[in-house]
Amino acid sequence: MIVGSRVVPVLLIVLLIIVHAQLWIGRGSLPSVNEMQRRLSEQAALNAKAEADNARLAAEVKDLREGLEMVEEKAREELGMVKPNEIFVQVTR
Repeated sequence: MIVGSRVVPVLLIVLLIIVHAQLWIGRGSLPSVNEMQRRLSEQAALNAKAEADNARLAAEVKDLREGLEMVEEKAREELGMVKPNEIFVQVTR
């Protein structure tokens, strides 16, 4: 009877230790969850930046498809193109 009365508390203590160990070192532990939350917030920031870049590029594509003014501006800026009877002067700072 004495042995049986000690088994239950010892078993409960062992189970409590196992559950407590899972909380700190197992899968889904507090450090693991904190790391996943950090990675999630980093990925959310990267996604927001990518969405902003995509929106900017989509607006640029729309401008390129709709008007020749953007094409002319790009040609002037990036390729140094000039219209007939124009003089191109480059100023460096």
